[in-house]
Amino acid sequence: YAEALGANLAIVAKERKSATETEALYLIGKVEDRNVLLVDDLTETAGTLTSAASILKKHGARDVYAGVAHAVLVDVAIPRLQKSEITELVTTNSTPVRTVEGFKTTVLCVSELLGEGIKRIHNDESVSSLFNIENEKDGKTS
Repeated sequence: YAEALGANLAIVAKERKSATETEALYLIGKVEDRNVLLVDDLTETAGTLTSAASILKKHGARDVYAGVAHAVLVDVAIPRLQKSEITELVTTNSTPVRTVEGFKTTVLCVSELLGEGIKRIHNDESVSSLFNIENEKDGKTS
């Protein structure tokens, strides 16, 4: 993602405590005086996101945004997000997304993308070209 965005890369290393719980431990890279985008495929408890955001803020990050493909927010996630250092959560409507009062969440619709992917699979066409960022920059579509 960093290359596609023309941004620097930093990594928050984590440790898995159980099948559903992880803890962010330390930061690799520099985030001081920078806005940060945390990217993950899925969040349920928001434990990884919120602990990573805390570490980033302790290292001088300005705003911390989180982007996850699937936000399957269970009960424990709600107060974690409300108390977190995360400025905004951006996710997709791949699953129903719970409203978190007092916390900014943006839900992006992926129905057309998924539909196009299904159509291409059915027609034995390339699916990977849907995600070719260079084509998007050039205004081309495959």
